[in-house]
Amino acid sequence: MTVVGPFGLSVRDQALEADVQAGLAAVEEGLLEATKSDVPFITESAQHLVRAGGKRFRPLLVMLAAHFGDPHSPGVVPSAVVVELTHLATLYHDDVMDEADVRRGVASANARWNNSVAVLTGDFLFARASHMLADLGPEAVRIQAEAFERLVTGQILETAGPDAGRDPIDHYLDVLAGKTGSLVAVACRLGAMMSGADESTVNILTQYGERLGTAFQLADDVLDIASDSHESGKTPGTDLREGVATLPVLHLRARAESAAGTDEDRALCELLAGDLTDDARHAEALALLRAHPALEQARRDTVRYAEEARATLAPLPSCLAKSALESLCDAVV
Repeated sequence: MTVVGPFGLSVRDQALEADVQAGLAAVEEGLLEATKSDVPFITESAQHLVRAGGKRFRPLLVMLAAHFGDPHSPGVVPSAVVVELTHLATLYHDDVMDEADVRRGVASANARWNNSVAVLTGDFLFARASHMLADLGPEAVRIQAEAFERLVTGQILETAGPDAGRDPIDHYLDVLAGKTGSLVAVACRLGAMMSGADESTVNILTQYGERLGTAFQLADDVLDIASDSHESGKTPGTDLREGVATLPVLHLRARAESAAGTDEDRALCELLAGDLTDDARHAEALALLRAHPALEQARRDTVRYAEEARATLAPLPSCLAKSALESLCDAVV
C-alpha cells in the first residue's frame, strides 16, 4: 500500500499510483506554464500561490475520475489545470474579502502586495483558465460557466444571509454546495468526460464530487477552529474574526435557542456576536468554541456527507480507482 499526496490517500496498485503521480506532475507543469506572463510582476503574483503548494485536491479527483475511461486522453491534464486555476483565482479573491494574512503557510497576496493586486491576479487566472477551456470544447466551457455561476451565487448567498424563516443551517449547506461542491463536482465530471467514460459514470462521479466537496468544506470549517496556523497553513479563526458563521457556530446558536440551551451557550453566542477584532476576545472565543459540543456536532456532519459521497459510488463496478475514491472520503474527514 502506497500513498499519494498530502491527503495520505492509499493506493493499492503501483500502476495506478504511477499514473496519478505522473498526471499530478504534469498538472504542476501546466499550472506554472499557465501563470506565466510577459510582465514579470504578473508572473510573480500569479505563481505566488501555485509555488506555495497546496493539496491539489481537485486535480487529484480529475486524475482518479479519468481512470473510468482512458486516463491518458489529451484533455485530462488540461482540464485538471483549468479546475485548479479557477480554484486558485477564488483564493485570491477570498483572501481580500476575508482580509486574511496567511494562505498555504505564506503571506496572502493581499498582505504581500495589496487588495488591488490580489483581485486583479485572480482575474488574470480566470482569464487563463477560460483560454484553456476554449481548447477543450464548448461542452467543457458550458460546464465550467455553470459551475462558476453556482460558485459566485453561493458566495453572494453567504454574504446576504438566509431569508426570514429559513433554517440557517440549511441555508449554509446550500452555500457550501455552491461555493465548494460545484467546482469539486466539475473536477470529477471533467476527468470522467475527458477520458471518454459513459454518461452514467460521468453523472455518478459528478454527484460524488458534489457531496465530497461539501464534506471537504465542512472539514475546512472544523479546521478553522480546531487547528493552528502551522497545521492548516491559514490563520485560525479567520471566519470568527470576520463574523462568518460556519457550521460549528450555527450549531451553537441552534443549541442556545433551544430548550436544552445553557447560560454558557448563550454567553458564548454573545461573545461571538461581539467585536472579535480584539485579539484577546478572539482568542477567548476560539478556545471556548474548541471545547464546545457544537464543534463535535459539525465533525459528525462532515463524516455524514463523506459517507453519502461513498454511497454514491456504489453503482460503479469495483476497480482500483473506485477504491481510491472511497478511501478519499476517509482522508478528507
